[in-house]
Amino acid sequence: MLLFVDLILKEVFRQGREYKWPRPRCCPRCNHYMVWGHGFVDRCFDTFHKTLLMKRYRCPQCRCVITCRPSSHFSHIQAPKKQIRHSICGRIEKGRWAPGFSSSRQRYWIANLKRKARAYLSDCWDRGLLCAYDFLLGQGHIPVSSTI
Repeated sequence: MLLFVDLILKEVFRQGREYKWPRPRCCPRCNHYMVWGHGFVDRCFDTFHKTLLMKRYRCPQCRCVITCRPSSHFSHIQAPKKQIRHSICGRIEKGRWAPGFSSSRQRYWIANLKRKARAYLSDCWDRGLLCAYDFLLGQGHIPVSSTI
C-alpha cells in the first residue's frame, strides 16, 4: 500500500536513511493504532542519478506493508505530476516535445491520456487533452498510466 507524503526529494537524497519520515498514525487498511518501521526500499526518480530510499512501515495486525511516496508523483511513475502536465501542454500548444524527457516517454503519456479520455469521457469530449488530464486527475485517476 502506498502512503503519499509531502516531502522534498533533494532532502531525501541528501540525508538518506537519516531523513525524518512522517509516521502514519494508524494502519490505512485496518486502522490499527500502531505501525512498525519496516526498513527502506529503493525507488527511481527523474533527475537523480541513483535510487532514493523510501521508508516502509508494517502493521502488526493485518501485516500490510506501507511504502511512503512523494505526493508530487504518481504511483509507478518517475516524473513529477507538474512536469508531465507541462510536457503535455507544450506538445499541444507548441507542437514540440518538452526538453528533458525522451520523446518516446512523452508519446507514451499522451497516448495513454487519449485512451483514458476516450474510455472515461466518451468520444464527444471536446474540451481538449489538458482539460481531460485535469478532470481525470480530479476523479482520482492517473491520467497517463496504461491501466484503465
